[in-house]
Amino acid sequence: MNTQQFKIGIVGMGPVGMILAVHFKQAGCNVAICDLNKEKTGLIKKEGIQLVGELDKSSHFEEIFNSVDELLNSGVNLIVSCLKSFRVDNMINTIKNHNHKTDLHILCAQNGIDIGQKYFACIEESKILRIIINDTGNSIKQNVVKVNSINPPNLIASINDTCTNVAKWIGSILTFTGQETRVINSFTLFDEVWKKTILVSAISPLCGISKLTIKEAMQSSDTIEVIEQTILESMQVAKAEGIKFEDNFVKICLRELKNAGDHFPSLGVDILEGGETEIDYNNGKIVEYGRKHYIQTPLNLTFTNLVNAVSNKNLGKFAKFIKK
Repeated sequence: MNTQQFKIGIVGMGPVGMILAVHFKQAGCNVAICDLNKEKTGLIKKEGIQLVGELDKSSHFEEIFNSVDELLNSGVNLIVSCLKSFRVDNMINTIKNHNHKTDLHILCAQNGIDIGQKYFACIEESKILRIIINDTGNSIKQNVVKVNSINPPNLIASINDTCTNVAKWIGSILTFTGQETRVINSFTLFDEVWKKTILVSAISPLCGISKLTIKEAMQSSDTIEVIEQTILESMQVAKAEGIKFEDNFVKICLRELKNAGDHFPSLGVDILEGGETEIDYNNGKIVEYGRKHYIQTPLNLTFTNLVNAVSNKNLGKFAKFIKK
């Protein structure tokens, strides 16, 4: 296993970014990290990144940047994108200005339907991969992630099956560190992205709006009913897109949520913190594809519109409509 085959640049030091950074570093890879938050990167430079909870690991990093431009100039040839979906366009525009880097690959480590296709704007399809991370975690300090649950395996694929050798390399690296990662084909990836999005869409906006943790939401018959009905509604749309489900898919989702722990999901945290959210790539995409197939999606539409309304208010986008 040649750990130096790629110089890895990880963009976005949220929980997923920090979990991946620690494991790539643990494997002996050449890793650089990037985040816009200078306070966060300063703390990482001083203390490193620490994983606690279900994992107990830490790593220090020599190359730490605050812009994708600096990261690209450092010679990375594999970018792992752990950004929020609403921040991807800025990174894409920066990569476009470095289009002379013909050896660059991108690994999308983000949730949501169609998010991987956004990278077509800056790099050829044959060099894009996607990974589904099945660990859950929350940042409890700017450089510390509490890993709440581990649900192996992670899943990785070349987005069009043309660079499976790179997918296998990444999978072997992560599996070596204890992060079991299975290489799949792009068609299976398509199915699994939909399944993960359905799970996220059923719980995340509900927790953010209700201010319930996942554990609290799964202790109430009232909220469980909403979650179950949201899953069933989303499955109708997914089936119209050709997604095939296990007979007990709903039960699998509910069991996974019951075992997830007493924490807020990522999108829920974004709502509670008053920032932008990734709702448009989760529930919003289910609504979009529902319209395509003339399938009504009232629960997903309600979640999408409510979350966007709350976010717009928090971001001051309603200010011009408010009479003083």
